[in-house]
Amino acid sequence: MQSYELIYEDEHFLVVNKPAGLLTIPDRLGSKDSLQAILEQRYGKIFVVHRLDRETSGILCFARTEAAHRNLSMQFEHHTVDKYYHVLVDGVLHHEEGEINKPIGMHPAIPGKMAIVAKGKPSLTFYRLLEPFQRFTLVEALLKTGRTHQVRVHFQSIGYPLAIDPLYGRRAALFLSEIKGKKYKSGKFSGEERPLMDRTSLHSSRLRIDHPETGERMEFKVELPKDFQAVLAQLRKWGG
Repeated sequence: MQSYELIYEDEHFLVVNKPAGLLTIPDRLGSKDSLQAILEQRYGKIFVVHRLDRETSGILCFARTEAAHRNLSMQFEHHTVDKYYHVLVDGVLHHEEGEINKPIGMHPAIPGKMAIVAKGKPSLTFYRLLEPFQRFTLVEALLKTGRTHQVRVHFQSIGYPLAIDPLYGRRAALFLSEIKGKKYKSGKFSGEERPLMDRTSLHSSRLRIDHPETGERMEFKVELPKDFQAVLAQLRKWGG
């Protein structure tokens, strides 16, 4: 069973770092292996405040009481929470910062997929360039709303889908051979090339939230996981 990193705990709420590949809550297919289930084995009943997609890593908070759940949920509903993500996108962003203010709703034809639709829910993402590469860009995104697949849909809508995203982007995995191009030589006895990273290139890196009991503004940060760091290291070496 996959584990998580505990960042903060008190009697009101928990803040944890979720690994990629682990569900936030049990899915409709009945999969019991979720972060919520793992935490409830240790803490008893907890309440889900927000979620990350299975393939997205990073910060999540859970309430431990009904009162804390109400308070935290209202903060998310009123968009006073700041959620920051590290995003590796396809293509080279030529502007330092910007905002994407486009409504998101269900895709009209593809179940499970979201899209920019006129009657969708208002959705707002701010972003700034962190590090450009030859064919990719590392971006920090600040979400002021929390729509399903918001970062993925918004960046696709401006022509910069996530570098790794089988649903909205161009590839399901990123290989060293693609970064190195013609400089890539596989070893004589090596088998099939293994990907540097084979999940969405999206990491929830920072969360600003008010303590549900005291109202104190709190900020939590987590480092990029090893697979994300490995991709960036190779991009700096070969694709900078």
